[in-house]
Amino acid sequence: MKEGPPRVGISCGDLNGIGLEVVLKTFEDPRMLQDLTPVLYCGAKAVSFHRKFVPGAEQMPINGIADASEALPRKLNVVHTWTDDAPITPGTPSGPAASFAIRSLEAAAADLATGKVDVLVTAPIDKHSMEQAGFAFPGHTEFLAHMAGGDTEVLMLLVGDGLRVGTVTGHIPLKDVAAAITTERIVAKARILRQSLERDFGLEGPKIAILGLNPHAGDGGTLGTEDKERILPAVRKLNDEGIIALGPYPADGFFGNGIYKHFDGVLAMYHDQGLAPFKALNFGHGVNYTAGLPVVRTSPDHGTAYDIAGKGVADEGSFRHAVWLACDILKHREAYKEMTANPLQPQKREKEGKERKEGKEK
Repeated sequence: MKEGPPRVGISCGDLNGIGLEVVLKTFEDPRMLQDLTPVLYCGAKAVSFHRKFVPGAEQMPINGIADASEALPRKLNVVHTWTDDAPITPGTPSGPAASFAIRSLEAAAADLATGKVDVLVTAPIDKHSMEQAGFAFPGHTEFLAHMAGGDTEVLMLLVGDGLRVGTVTGHIPLKDVAAAITTERIVAKARILRQSLERDFGLEGPKIAILGLNPHAGDGGTLGTEDKERILPAVRKLNDEGIIALGPYPADGFFGNGIYKHFDGVLAMYHDQGLAPFKALNFGHGVNYTAGLPVVRTSPDHGTAYDIAGKGVADEGSFRHAVWLACDILKHREAYKEMTANPLQPQKREKEGKERKEGKEK
């Protein structure tokens, strides 16, 4: 098991949104610094700008550093990712401002890849502004999947109060969803979900619900054939592999009747089908987690909230939960790694050591 408190890398997100405000509010509470070491990637002037919106933040123990390896415990460590002035206008979408969010994310991801930080928590970005700034990905999930390797399959997973909802399709237009739903894709995403439930959440033999695509899960083909021709075969294939998967369930009744409470994970077919009910049940303390990566990345379940940026009223609850979930998943992964390690290896080493000792005695 890893020794010492985990180092939590934090990308600053959109400088014109509420990202830095919720980061500062989270670590203004000294209890948040007792069991982890936060490492924020940002510019010193940007932190100072947003600090004025957080009452009491002037007394925060902030440690400005040039490299994550210099991070100190019980302080909010800020890696000075840039020294030039960033254009900050709270509440205003801006490509130039988003370019600094890209620099923060790239620096944090690089340190995560090399082990300078143990987990990554990303503050919200504005996708359109990021695109204007030259960001080549629809969001954090796709960027990190690219960093992990072009063929890395990942799953966007929303987590909160025992509810874990993943989506087969991510940030694509609704008109493209039906064509993107295939038996193979459903099976691939469900495999990631099962692995994550076991490795990242410590659940043995997790039970997974598969939602339908059409109203009433197609109503026997009357309202669409995808549920019968693509989703049901995926459920059967998963069962053949030993994965406990049931469905397809009509999404409205599944959430409305509380059926979700009987499952460890839920696989929705598209973004809003899963995220709308999740946020209705968990908004303010839900967490966005990228399952399937070799590293741990979480994010709050809200966006940049331009309408309240710079007003000092943003709620940091979801970001705080994102920090703790990242640390919990790291612990689960370390425990899982130990439990699934080859038990013959320690015995082999013990035998070899005994043989060497007996040889010396002879």
